[in-house]
Amino acid sequence: MTEPTSRDLVTVDNQYSDRDYTVKISIPEFNCVCPQTGLPDFATITVTYIPDKKIVELKSLKLYIVKYRNLGIFHEHVTNRIMDDLVTALNPKEIDVQGDFRPRGGIHTVISASWRREK
Repeated sequence: MTEPTSRDLVTVDNQYSDRDYTVKISIPEFNCVCPQTGLPDFATITVTYIPDKKIVELKSLKLYIVKYRNLGIFHEHVTNRIMDDLVTALNPKEIDVQGDFRPRGGIHTVISASWRREK
């Protein structure tokens, strides 16, 4: 399986680009692999964005997320990478991505990444 990229994300024209509204997507079954141990990491990824001209088609987002299943990547990197790919695909007005990783070895990690278009 190939690594996920922004090209995997299908976009749809935003029919309501004349107004600001918030899209919140929760992905409670996200998983990837620890690059150090090879053990699985599980998380809830939450994407919150204010769209501009494009919105993400959810099936493509699901297929994009599945590509992380066997990928060795740190929590900080995967959270920022998802945000970067969504910014590239959507060019939203603003976006926040949170990775809430399940505890493993007594450590619970929450990563938040934000991007806002300069006005």
